[in-house]
Amino acid sequence: MKGRYQAPKGARDILPSESHKWRFVEDAFRAVCRDYGYREIRTPVFEHSDLFTRSLGDTADIVTKETYTFEDRSGRSLTLRPEGTAPIARAYLEHSLGAESDCLKLFYAISIFRYERPQKGRQRQAHQLGLEVIGPESPTADAEIIALTMDFFKRLGLPDDALSLQINSVGDATCRPAYRQALLEYARSKENLLCGLCLDRMEKNPLRLLDCKNPACQEAMADAPAIDPFLCDQCRAKFDEVQARLNDLGVAYRRNHRLVRGLDYYTNTAFEVLGGALGAQNALCGGGRYDGLIEELGGPATPAVGVAIGIERLLIMIEELGVSVSEEPRPDLFIIHMGAAAKAKGFEIASSLRRKGLAVEFDHNDRSLKAQMRLADKSKARFAAILGDDELAAGAITLKNLDANEQESVALAELARRLQR
Repeated sequence: MKGRYQAPKGARDILPSESHKWRFVEDAFRAVCRDYGYREIRTPVFEHSDLFTRSLGDTADIVTKETYTFEDRSGRSLTLRPEGTAPIARAYLEHSLGAESDCLKLFYAISIFRYERPQKGRQRQAHQLGLEVIGPESPTADAEIIALTMDFFKRLGLPDDALSLQINSVGDATCRPAYRQALLEYARSKENLLCGLCLDRMEKNPLRLLDCKNPACQEAMADAPAIDPFLCDQCRAKFDEVQARLNDLGVAYRRNHRLVRGLDYYTNTAFEVLGGALGAQNALCGGGRYDGLIEELGGPATPAVGVAIGIERLLIMIEELGVSVSEEPRPDLFIIHMGAAAKAKGFEIASSLRRKGLAVEFDHNDRSLKAQMRLADKSKARFAAILGDDELAAGAITLKNLDANEQESVALAELARRLQR
């Protein structure tokens, strides 16, 4: 019978039976970040609301309809973190992290909160892995972020043919206004074919029309002008170098002229990786350059590039493709005790063995020998140690190899060495 309370809609429990899959993903991410020299940063779950309204732009869906915003007891407006980059930019300024290095390389593993319709791979409390490089203007930083992301997917065991890396340039403040105007003029000619959301976005940020998932809008915008003729020489040169560096590394990609990012702070490079096993919601990650964000938040003009990776969708893809996941670590020993004296001694032995680096399980209930053996099998322990009055009298323990179904008597003083051997 279910209890009275359940998790809120769009939030879910990660149970012990599946948590090892999450650790598998997170451990692989931390390992590849270590190899590339990235350090972890952790920011608060909530921030002042104007951090997000100022950084994300007033046309972003996150700001207009998805944030969890509330007032605290002092009347301050706070928002649960809907994405990871703006809080890191705030921390960069608040703690003068730029003084540490002119190439600050950071990673994070966080929960984010967005009020949207829950569906496969998308929850109201979701989980992200992310990377940020703050300081360097060089396109090699863009290429490194992309290469690291693809290396991470490879370490998880995702096959190359199941992934599609797509890249584009969205220009900058110099050349994007002309492209924006060309898109706006084209969109006005298709106004009667666009959905209500696109009509609302059209005057504020016409680039977002390329991002609409409505099939009718996609068809209407199919012949919209591409950005290439509008790119200034500097933006074109930067994008050419990103592609050249990816080619040097053998990183396969596809140019997608319609690719834009949903947040207003992006400039120049934009990219995403699509997963072939995910259906309609197929974006595993999205990222790009955001050279104007830190300046927008009151700091100096500071180049930066980053990516955010959705853990839920990664796990779905891993399952759909049947990728092998590291199993839950097995206990070394399960201690089975018969009688009060054996229980007390077994509890002491368990603690001693754990201090020696062994993983030991112990039954706190007074179950029968047969019931405890079933628990030992269920735990997948390598060995079971049976301790009763006879063993106590002999100063020994019966050690059973559960894999080989063999047992032997081992002196208590030798038990740790025997298990470690």
